[in-house]
Amino acid sequence: MWPRVDGMRSMELGTPDALRDELNSLVLAGKKTATTGLLSEYVEETEGLEFVGERLALLDRESHCVGVIEITGVEVTSFTDVRWEHAAAEGEGDASLDAWRAGHRRFWERAGTPVEDATPVVCLAFRLVTAGG
Repeated sequence: MWPRVDGMRSMELGTPDALRDELNSLVLAGKKTATTGLLSEYVEETEGLEFVGERLALLDRESHCVGVIEITGVEVTSFTDVRWEHAAAEGEGDASLDAWRAGHRRFWERAGTPVEDATPVVCLAFRLVTAGG
């Protein structure tokens, strides 16, 4: 199960290092309003999908709450069918969908979970509700 904070499920972006710091700062600045995860991670962690209106604690690399986000959209699709609008909303500066796919393939491959075109992913859209813990 994913950590709970004040009764909320949590969101831990990227890996617990400088990448998480960077991604969290994009969320807190309002530049990152989406993220993508592997559906298989939900199964491994015995977690249900997020739902529209659900609030999540945004955690830093030390599992401290740095903000609260609210889910505004949930879509399960294949990796190859992720739309540009979603990829751009991730706010990480990708210039194209191909660049987004290449970066995400590298990330998941380094994590030991290479993705194929048909790999199911969960596309989450969110808004920042509050910053700070």
